[in-house]
Amino acid sequence: MDYLKTVVPSQLVAERGSNLVIINPGSANIRIGLASQDTPVNIPHCIARYTNQVPKRTVQDQMLNSQITTAQHMEREKAYDIIASLLKIPFLDEEVAHNSFPRKMGRVDGYNPQSSRKETAFSWTDLYEKEPTSSLPLVSSTNEGTANESLDQHEGTNSMELISSKPKLRQFICGEEALKISPTEPYCLRRPIRRGHLNISLHYPMQQVIEDLHAIWDWILMEKLHIPHIERNMYSAILVVPETFDNHEIKEMLSIVLRDLRFSSAVVHQEGLAAVFGNGLSTACVVNMGAQVTTVICIEDGVALPTTEKTLPFGGEDIARCLLWTQRHHQTWPQIRTDILTKPIDLLMLNRLKETYCEIKEGELDAAAIVHSYEDGMPAGSHKTRLTALSVPPMGLFYPMLLVPDVYPPPPRSWFHDYEDMLEDTWHMEFPRRSDISDGLYPSMNIGLPMWDSYPIFAARPKKEEKVGLAEAITSSILSTGRIDLQRKLFCSIQLIGGVALTGGLIPAVEERVLHAIPSNEAIDTVEVLQSRTDPNFVSWKGGVILGILDFGRDAWIHREDWIRNGIHIGSGRKYKDSYFLQAQAMCYINS
Repeated sequence: MDYLKTVVPSQLVAERGSNLVIINPGSANIRIGLASQDTPVNIPHCIARYTNQVPKRTVQDQMLNSQITTAQHMEREKAYDIIASLLKIPFLDEEVAHNSFPRKMGRVDGYNPQSSRKETAFSWTDLYEKEPTSSLPLVSSTNEGTANESLDQHEGTNSMELISSKPKLRQFICGEEALKISPTEPYCLRRPIRRGHLNISLHYPMQQVIEDLHAIWDWILMEKLHIPHIERNMYSAILVVPETFDNHEIKEMLSIVLRDLRFSSAVVHQEGLAAVFGNGLSTACVVNMGAQVTTVICIEDGVALPTTEKTLPFGGEDIARCLLWTQRHHQTWPQIRTDILTKPIDLLMLNRLKETYCEIKEGELDAAAIVHSYEDGMPAGSHKTRLTALSVPPMGLFYPMLLVPDVYPPPPRSWFHDYEDMLEDTWHMEFPRRSDISDGLYPSMNIGLPMWDSYPIFAARPKKEEKVGLAEAITSSILSTGRIDLQRKLFCSIQLIGGVALTGGLIPAVEERVLHAIPSNEAIDTVEVLQSRTDPNFVSWKGGVILGILDFGRDAWIHREDWIRNGIHIGSGRKYKDSYFLQAQAMCYINS
């Protein structure tokens, strides 16, 4: 303790960061890196496996049910017109093409019109294994004849066959490369996490989901972080998980980390709490806007408040889908076959267009852009077009009916029998002690600070999704704390994280709409979104770095041998308590 109070943060990173791996899994992307690195590896959380099944399934969990009901279509059009009225742009069916004045053309502020990234097309992935470097060219000239002679003797008449043999297809491909495989190729794309949960379905059994998670994470550790299997026991892992995960799912991930990836020890921290530490705060309302899920959670003095948790079933990919729908309705999209269900490369393109051009801004926002078409392994086609109504799709965060419910069916929930919430206080509960577990592995339920004595105990419950917009979710989350002093502090400490947080104009839009969503009888008149000190994509990962370095060696860590031999039981006390002390250390770390 005394050492931690005096040590320079950079010294802590040097001492402890070199063997700490922080894993922050998300639905669409995963962030993994060493604590000593400034930023993690950030790649799409998916894997494509070679398949010879007939008929071939292009995407493992895919149910081709992209038809929108008439009621959903009407609600979407109504939401568009509400947004159009607020942004002072034409309604959905108003014809503006014949107006006497030309439509304004403009690009999103902050982007270089000559930027090559947004104009460059994606290339199809090379599916073949890289040929190992032949040993023959390395043979010295004096031994060349002998080497060739021995080869002929060994291979006989098969030597020509060896030379002419075709390269082998890769058995699996991870990350962005997996999304850039033509649907005509013999591969099946799998996404092991969808909408904040393990993507288990009739078409995607749990065992396959676990195997795919293991394969993706192992590939990143080998190819990106260069940590071979033989050295894994020298590393510890910090698992920074979204609040959407049930304990059943967290336990499966811990097994992957400790049993399969063979880390020596691991600890679990929740994303919202890590985000607060990542930005050097102590109290905040954390709004995590990812690709597929948006979550809201309030943190007070480094402690997550379980009753404030909100989950919204939409994110950045839904905004990208809405961008496509908007352009098709206005007939600005080229006559090309864009299909994100069967061609994931099209979703990559739409996400790039969304990130480049969409922002929340009053008035018409159009832009000249290059749209690409991808057909059956052929080189990409380029189509110059004018995108319109670019402020509308991100406004779907506040009017989610514009985004339309997911085109994929929800996963079955029958397998979730363990509804214990990682946010809930279970260390006051007594469970029978197993005789084969020593006292050191099974801490007393009464360990902790006096601050926990009056902390409420919440009944275990399934996760709930909210059918409201972002402003209502934030307001409801903060007001549920029930204390006016805390409410005022939280409304002035809103923290936006996740990729969607980079949307231009989002901060003033959140401040304005949250203020309007607060009931008039509440004595609150100020709303403020705090500027993030770290890239919003990596805030939770960075918080995991800080928590891992400061917390190393404490009771919350789970050791590989203990996990494999005994497992960890519900109520075993391995939850994080001493947040006050850690938070003070994190402030020192951030501000140094």
